[in-house]
This record gives sequence, structure tokens and C-alpha cells, in this order.
Amino acid sequence: MVPILLSVTEGKVYALGGMGSDTSPQALVRVYSPGKDQWQPLPSMPTPRYGASSFLRGNKIYVLGGRQGKLPVTAFEAFDLEVKSWTRYPSIPSRRAFACCAMTDKCFFSLGGLQQPGPHNFYSRPHFVSAVEVFDTEQGVWSKPTRTLRMREKRADFVAGYLGGRVIAVGGLGNQPSPLSSVEGYNPGKRKWEYLAPMPSPRCSCAGLQTEHILFVIGGVAQGPSNAVEGLCIRECV
Repeated sequence: MVPILLSVTEGKVYALGGMGSDTSPQALVRVYSPGKDQWQPLPSMPTPRYGASSFLRGNKIYVLGGRQGKLPVTAFEAFDLEVKSWTRYPSIPSRRAFACCAMTDKCFFSLGGLQQPGPHNFYSRPHFVSAVEVFDTEQGVWSKPTRTLRMREKRADFVAGYLGGRVIAVGGLGNQPSPLSSVEGYNPGKRKWEYLAPMPSPRCSCAGLQTEHILFVIGGVAQGPSNAVEGLCIRECV
């Protein structure tokens, strides 16, 4: 199984979902306690999936999107670490494979991705999108996507984060024949996306690691597998 790993409070590591040895999506949840050197089972996710985005906020782990085979998953669920139970939230409005998500103080952002044609659109191919959909945690609803909220570039399979008061999108795949180096950030004060310093090594399929001041982009694929590790550091937006 290829899981989602998330380090949380009290030094415990949670593994959620992933891909089984037969490539099927999994719903299993396990927690590792270093002091006991043991994995323990927890209640499974309501929706089996892999390639999802996960976030820790307070005493909850939020899981958004992902895939089941070639099909994108829109499920949005949260696991309460105290009561050990799952809660379903309104699903992501549109189906997009290889979309990325970011969490701010009040919202969850679902960004970009690869959108499949509708069931009756026989001549259309999957296409990259710049769509942005936002879930307001106070209102409990997804906002309607608008043209002004779209990213500057269509991209999928990239790294997303929240840094310096901006939602960040780094690299990925777009309509170009090779991975993207472009980086853009959403400035909430100006309510628009702005280009930031490009990534030195254009890549997709990277791992992202967020610290307080740096968004690290690790590994991935360029013309072949990459071992590059690069970090983005920006000032607070004004």
C-alpha cells in the first residue's frame, strides 16, 4: 500500500488510504506510536482513495480529492482524532484528476487539475484547467468558481501550499511539452494571482513540504526522475 503520511501532535504518524498491491484504492487508516513501536488500526475512511490531499487543523485530519483508478474523487472528509470518527463535508464541486489543494486560516482551496470530458462529449480529450474552488469553513459551503479567481496558468500534478499569506502553485504539467517552472500566488488583498520567482528545476509529480517560512519542492519528474530539492521563501503579501 502507498499511503498518505501525516505527522501530527504527540509525535504520532497517521497513514490514510493509498494503493493496494493490486492497485485498488484503499480506505485503511493506521497510526504509528514511536514509543510503543506499533501500528494500530483506526476507523477506515468513508471513501477509498489514493493521491489525495490531507491537512491537520486542530484535532482533525481533513482529506480532499484523490483518485480511484483513473477516476477523480470529489469526497471531502475529516477524521476527529479525539472521538475517532469520520465526518463528511460537501464534495468538491467539479471532478478534476491531479488537482492540488491548499489550506488557509479560514478556507480550503482546490486548484487546477486534469478534467475529463463529459459522458456525451465523444470528441473531446482530457484537458488541463486553471479552476479554483474554495470551501469556506465558517459558512460550510463551496463558493461558485469565477473567472477572476482562476490561476494564471492551467496546471495539474503540481505542488500547492500557503506561504506569506498567499496560496501558492508550483510547477506541474500544463499544455507545454515539458513540466512547468512557473510559480504563482493568490494575493487575497488584491484578489488576484501574481507570478512569483520561477522554480529553478521545472518538475511535476513532486512532494511538497511546508514549514513556517519555506515551501519545499522535493524530487519529482523532469525529463526523467529528479532528485532536486528547492525551497520557496517569500515576504508577507500586502
